[in-house]
Amino acid sequence: MFAEAGEAAEVVAGQLAGNAGIVAALAAQLRAQPPRFIVTCARGSSDHAATFAKYLFETHLGLVTASASPSVASVYAVEPDLRDALFIAISQSGRSPDLLRNAELARKSGARVVALVNDQRAPLAQAADHVIPLRAGSEFSVAATKSYLCSLSALLHLVAGWSGDTSLSRAMQMLPDALRRTWTSDWSPLVEGLVRAHDLFVVGRGLGLSAAQEAALKLKETCGLHAEAFSSAEVMHGPMAIVGPDFPVLAFVQDDESGESTLDIARKFRERGARVWLAVPGVGDGDHLPLPDSPHPACTPVLTASAFYRAANALSVARGFNPDVPPYLNKVTETL
Repeated sequence: MFAEAGEAAEVVAGQLAGNAGIVAALAAQLRAQPPRFIVTCARGSSDHAATFAKYLFETHLGLVTASASPSVASVYAVEPDLRDALFIAISQSGRSPDLLRNAELARKSGARVVALVNDQRAPLAQAADHVIPLRAGSEFSVAATKSYLCSLSALLHLVAGWSGDTSLSRAMQMLPDALRRTWTSDWSPLVEGLVRAHDLFVVGRGLGLSAAQEAALKLKETCGLHAEAFSSAEVMHGPMAIVGPDFPVLAFVQDDESGESTLDIARKFRERGARVWLAVPGVGDGDHLPLPDSPHPACTPVLTASAFYRAANALSVARGFNPDVPPYLNKVTETL
């Protein structure tokens, strides 16, 4: 896990170069024939990337984006009406039967299907109209790391080209160097603080919610720690009631319009005596976990997740787990 997460900067750089023509051609088609709406389909870490896609598409393109429930088609045998939609399936393996079934039905119903996959020979890639390769390379750890980061960068690459946002395009070229700086971030205070923890909230908002979801999953699967992710806009609606003295909270703060609300929630948690760690781009003092400046707010979740992966690996070892082989889990989950 440590080695693979540490490769993110290089694989993202290779992805951007290798996918330049593919993304430019697809972006041109989408500008010429824009979809009415966008539907994502994924599971696990890839579904967290789909959360990122929702906020990215809606904030940069103004297109309503919804998450499809794979079970509706694979279990309940209901065929959705996706005429004139863009259907984006995200999968590291490209082999989950339910995702494949949903992609096939989406294409049949009139959607344009785009697959983000690491293995271009996978069945999901064959079922799609367009394939954006993740180009993450081999990933042997059960806990996906660089393939998740590559999913985010592929989505950023597509939106930068589709929207014509030159500032985001410039930021994408800076992303590999930002990832290199991020990988040296020392989050040992978080590791030391969570060695004996039993429960944890991970908080984010907007584009940063996906990183919070991903962090909570990794803490469960690699560290045996019960962690739950919440939007800072939702955590006051019930979950706040169980936060008291020394309850651990990890907050990912976006450098955009959503940042102040997350900081406000962190202040409220501290007033209750909670132990709060903040990750804010460009800040690394006191209770702030170090995180370098981000080239663009939309790129920030990529950096946040990268820094977190290094800490999660260390925490897993410190808690007596093997981060590469979580109990009861397999690399490919073939949900029907």
